[in-house]
Amino acid sequence: MPSLIPGYEYDIFISYRQKDNKYDGWVTEFVENLQKELEATFKEEINVYFDINPHDGLLETYDVDESLKDKLKCLIFIPIISRTYIDPKSFAWEHEFKAFIKQASNDQYGLKVKLPNGNVSSRVLPVQIHDLKADDKALIEKELRGFLRSIEFVYTEPGVNRPLTDRDSQDKNINKTNYRNQINKVANAIDEIIAALKTGQFKLGDNKTIKFSEEVKTNVRKVVKQKPAELPHKKIMSGIALVVILVIAAIIAYPKIFKRDTLEKLRSSGERISVAVMPFQNMTNDTIWNVWQVGIQNELITSLTNSEELKVRQIESILSITQSKGLTNYASITPSIAKTISQKLDVNVYIYGNINKAGSTIRLNANLIDTKTEEVFKSFQVEGPQREDRIFYLIDSLSTMVKNFLLIAEFEKEVSADYNTKKFATTNSPEVYRYYINGENTFKKSDFNTASDWYLQTISIDSNFTDAYVMLAFVYQYQGQYDQAKKWSLRLHRRREILPVYQKIYSDWCYTHFFETPYEEIKCLEQLRELDDQIPFIYYLLGVNYRKLQLYDKAIPYYEKALEIYKEWGVKPWWIYYYTDLGRMYHKTGQFRKEKKLYIKAEKDFLDDPDLINRKAVLSLVEGDVNSANIYIEKYTSILKNNLASYADVATNLALIYEDANLQNKAEESYREALDIEPNNPSRLYNLSWFLIDKDRNIQEGLELIEKAWKLNIDEYYYDDCMGYGLLKLGKYKEALEFLKKSDSLKPVYNHDIFLHLEEARNAVANQKNN
Repeated sequence: MPSLIPGYEYDIFISYRQKDNKYDGWVTEFVENLQKELEATFKEEINVYFDINPHDGLLETYDVDESLKDKLKCLIFIPIISRTYIDPKSFAWEHEFKAFIKQASNDQYGLKVKLPNGNVSSRVLPVQIHDLKADDKALIEKELRGFLRSIEFVYTEPGVNRPLTDRDSQDKNINKTNYRNQINKVANAIDEIIAALKTGQFKLGDNKTIKFSEEVKTNVRKVVKQKPAELPHKKIMSGIALVVILVIAAIIAYPKIFKRDTLEKLRSSGERISVAVMPFQNMTNDTIWNVWQVGIQNELITSLTNSEELKVRQIESILSITQSKGLTNYASITPSIAKTISQKLDVNVYIYGNINKAGSTIRLNANLIDTKTEEVFKSFQVEGPQREDRIFYLIDSLSTMVKNFLLIAEFEKEVSADYNTKKFATTNSPEVYRYYINGENTFKKSDFNTASDWYLQTISIDSNFTDAYVMLAFVYQYQGQYDQAKKWSLRLHRRREILPVYQKIYSDWCYTHFFETPYEEIKCLEQLRELDDQIPFIYYLLGVNYRKLQLYDKAIPYYEKALEIYKEWGVKPWWIYYYTDLGRMYHKTGQFRKEKKLYIKAEKDFLDDPDLINRKAVLSLVEGDVNSANIYIEKYTSILKNNLASYADVATNLALIYEDANLQNKAEESYREALDIEPNNPSRLYNLSWFLIDKDRNIQEGLELIEKAWKLNIDEYYYDDCMGYGLLKLGKYKEALEFLKKSDSLKPVYNHDIFLHLEEARNAVANQKNN
């Protein structure tokens, strides 16, 4: 029986070590129970490949390509992760697990797929039956290219680590897992993944593929999703807007991030940083250390050469030049001569060091110097007992320090130009920084599950890496997991006393974002500004928070200051929202001439950016320039063709354009069109309901729509706000107050609309009592 999807041999492939099935047939029993659960989950028959016969063509002596090529062409791969499974010498690991990852990564869907709920899942669905050793866990996570997300069937008591069975007591199991529930979780996970695959919407990877149905291609309106306002009242975030939210954390984490250091020039070329190591000078007045002048040089060169990210000049080249200049006495190699040698070797930086001693202590000093300017990037120093048998220990320590600094500088090229300028205040580990950068890169691809995995790995290695906590909090917030977001914010805040001053205030800012109001956020941001008044993003965030409070006139100077700093630097802003957020404030305050001039400047840095096109379309409509508006909407359309958008999404975003342009009749028409397309979608009901109430167009109908949304969906806090707002406008103050109190108690973070509505309702009820 073929797979549910044509072109695939099986729906599920079960991979395991025979060792894990010999004792009590655990794997066989698991597969039998899973098949029963699948029958109760799917209407269709699910085709499972399970090699119950240890001699069924899966021996090491068989031709792997011929035996497994077809069998591994499956939708989902379930490895039974045990103590024995993670073994590079085993057949299951090498020819099933790794082979599937390679094959799936290159097929039409890719290794990771977007689930119907918006999350991302791997097609490798691990079932874990033992707690793993650290090295085994690291090995499997390396192959998975992310954190191990398994469904655990592990029974644990003191001294016990074995597979969970349906006969085990949940109360005695430290993990408190129930066998039947875990089977159900596996079946549900399979259901979600197959549902995603059947839609054929996404292939997630370096080259994202998005498929449109023919119906969408031919009938979709000529608009595209715009950057919405804050939830709940302005819908869904665009991919670019996500970067705005989360990179806040990355940028604020480093107090000197926007002060471009000298290494920026070295990174901008995109090539590896090249290094030369000069002979170390013996400053001890003890000739016994002369041999180590070249000895330390050679050891450092060997250590740095082992890093593929660096380009290191070998000792022969350096010694040839020194000897050609008659420099046999290394004490005569001055910094100026070292610079000349380095220029001949065509390197970016050189290491110039010496050997010193004081009493019984030997000290190695090394400076990392810019070849062109002779500026010292970084100084390093190690010391220890004055014994030759300890010299290698000191050299190893010194080389590690130098290598880590250079590797982090090299890794920094992977992120944005502004981000590249930061001082590395939070970690000295290139491994930690690599994980963090991996998190940033996967986040920018909207692969939030994988991004959070990388941030978790960052913290697991360096629990003091402040920024990873903040990034985790904001990743979870975007996915609507506010409990998790607040948890990580609290974890960081509990560590505040051990943090440096800037990081301490940074943690306070993160805490206020999740637990307090924009007023407290502004206080923290002002403190950060006092410490360094040349960070554009601090001014940007101050503008954001005044915008949240609807204090648009106060927001404008901060947005303007952020752009002014960029202009002084002679570089373009990190993203378009420095321009378009300020443009929105000009629009809110009726400063249309300033808004238009601003967009002309923005075009130089962000030509054809969708958010800029959106704002220009709105402004053209306000100015009555319909021809220009149509041109901008046409451009929007071309962008839409490269993104997946339903009819209803398109209609909703068109409504937002008209609403911002104060063309409320056309906005209502588009909101109604979205609802006509998806009449049972709670979001469409909510959008139209809010519009009708907020614009006083039909409050009673708005209340009826939000009540219908309630019946179709869980009780959302913004439904209560919408209902309370409508009742408030109808003069039903007591009823409104109850709904608004409930909304206020349920809101995950501060919401100024709810605050204003609640205050108005309380005042109205109080006035009724007084009268």
